[in-house]
Amino acid sequence: MSDSPAEYTARGEPADLIVTGCTVLVHDEQERIGFEEDAAIVVRDKVVESVTSAAAVEGLLAAERLDARGQVALPGLVNCHTHAPMVALRGLAEDLPTEEWFNDVVWPVEANLTRRDVELGALLACAEMIRGGVTCFADHYFSMDAVASVVADCGMRALLGEAYFSSQGAQGREGSLEFALRHRGGAGGRITTALAPHAPYTVDDADLAATADLAREHGLPVHIHAAENRDQTDASLARHGVTPIEVLKRTGILDTDVLLAHGSGIVERDLPVLEGAAGRTAVATAPRGYLKFAWLGTTPVRALREIGIPVGLATDGAASNNSLDVWESMALTALIQKSTTGDPRWLTSRQALHHATLQSARAVGLGEAVGSIAPGRRADIVLVDLTGPHTQPVHDLAATLVHSARASDVRTTIVEGRILMRDRELLTIDVFAVMAELGERLPALVDRSHGKRIQDYDT
Repeated sequence: MSDSPAEYTARGEPADLIVTGCTVLVHDEQERIGFEEDAAIVVRDKVVESVTSAAAVEGLLAAERLDARGQVALPGLVNCHTHAPMVALRGLAEDLPTEEWFNDVVWPVEANLTRRDVELGALLACAEMIRGGVTCFADHYFSMDAVASVVADCGMRALLGEAYFSSQGAQGREGSLEFALRHRGGAGGRITTALAPHAPYTVDDADLAATADLAREHGLPVHIHAAENRDQTDASLARHGVTPIEVLKRTGILDTDVLLAHGSGIVERDLPVLEGAAGRTAVATAPRGYLKFAWLGTTPVRALREIGIPVGLATDGAASNNSLDVWESMALTALIQKSTTGDPRWLTSRQALHHATLQSARAVGLGEAVGSIAPGRRADIVLVDLTGPHTQPVHDLAATLVHSARASDVRTTIVEGRILMRDRELLTIDVFAVMAELGERLPALVDRSHGKRIQDYDT
């Protein structure tokens, strides 16, 4: 904790926001998770000015005060890989293997997408994420100008990329670059951007190499699906003699800052390749989808962590995962890692919280700005109510947060000191209006009688 009441009183300037009386999740110098009780968070000019005691701020003026007694303050959660507008397809393609899911339902429906469909889907997704304590998300989709507009209006933070396939020709890659340059630093700095080639099986080596050149030239990261499952890795080895990760190495993608979506197909031979990558490399894991598609294996979180690769938590799109619940991703990641490693001591609850906070922030390139509640960090904060019967009693606060708390326990969501949800009331999105208009548009959106699809899934 920092600062005394006298230091605050002498300053004489009101803070923008004070959150008081809560328990705050903090990181020590070795990044170990800890908790400060009966604490207060002082926010000024969009950043955390201090984490101090509740007593220290009793005489401090503030434009707004939140009494958070009985609640836990966490860094805002980061959804490190999703396709936000795909909430419009939630439940449409169920109980299908991956190839049929893409070719028979999702890619034919996406041939119908309009900018307004994307905008409405993004609005509904952002409402869901704000209610679940997500303050930042990494999105990889189409018509991303509409998503950028939604982010700017609703107050969230996002890493956005316009997805493209090689089947679009040069204009797909060029459009991804134009989007990234147009929106970089948008929404007062809350929007960061990336180049977004879809995957090594839909983007050829020439386009990947050109993307890597553009990323280096313009100082942009790359957000790409890679080694999503073991079948993709086996198919790549059979056809090309290299894994998807090795494709990214030979095309120069791993010489850039890159966020790899899923990686459940990462194999032993990939680990030294990733460890030797010249750029900042991270992986986003979305375990619910892997279970639903019956993929063998999962993201090798432990092996990646041992070689210094940050692994952030994600949900993927709601068309495959059915929700944008990062709390569930955190719990599933911890449980599946215990099961796959055969070690109940891995992942611990504190390790899972580390992935949900600092590691997720690093995965999306924001490790110096968000991911912890500390002086100088952006004031992205969520308040979690643990007074429900399903979270009591609390013997181990970290375990309660990971394995007992739910997204619905988030009471308040704050980005840069601005309250986006207070006591479960959304303040920046009219959900009922969004749902009404989206419902009217759904019949045209889900029509597949045209027989077209935007791409073929054939790994």
